[in-house]
Amino acid sequence: MPLNQKIRMEIYTFVLLAVLAIASALGMILSKNTVNSALLLVLNLLSVAGVYLLLQAQFLALIQILVYAGAIIVLFLFVIMLLNIDQEESFFEKVRVKYIVAFLLGAVILGQLLYSLGGVTDLLPEKSPDMAFAGTVEALGDVLYTDYLFAFEMTAILLTAAVVGALMIAQYKKKKTDDSE
Repeated sequence: MPLNQKIRMEIYTFVLLAVLAIASALGMILSKNTVNSALLLVLNLLSVAGVYLLLQAQFLALIQILVYAGAIIVLFLFVIMLLNIDQEESFFEKVRVKYIVAFLLGAVILGQLLYSLGGVTDLLPEKSPDMAFAGTVEALGDVLYTDYLFAFEMTAILLTAAVVGALMIAQYKKKKTDDSE
């Protein structure tokens, strides 16, 4: 693929993800249904992870998906479902397909307009060749295990000591309650 076409696709993808992130954030805020708000938050977090991937920050994108869109949203939805037992409306019953298609087409057209304006006014930034390695898992591991190895090892020792201490306190309390019975 030619370089100019690759850059154009990256810009289209960025504009699409940015519009999706903004629209899902607004939808999350304006939605009256808490389940819909949580699902729109998932969509927002996934689109931000897509932006991280475009910036070649794979580690941040993976953490964004695993920690936020995975674990935290599952907890949110669990609490929401626990509190809203009477509310059984589905997100897909309310949202019509034509609105989704119209939104996606509008985002593509907006992306084309912004790209054409950026190309005419020379506002599109140049990508530095030094940034190809920044933000990758290899770069993070290289820095973590060379420059910050001592801090990394001390953190591991501290966390291990905290776990052992918590287990010893729990064992001591268990023995104390067993002896009193």
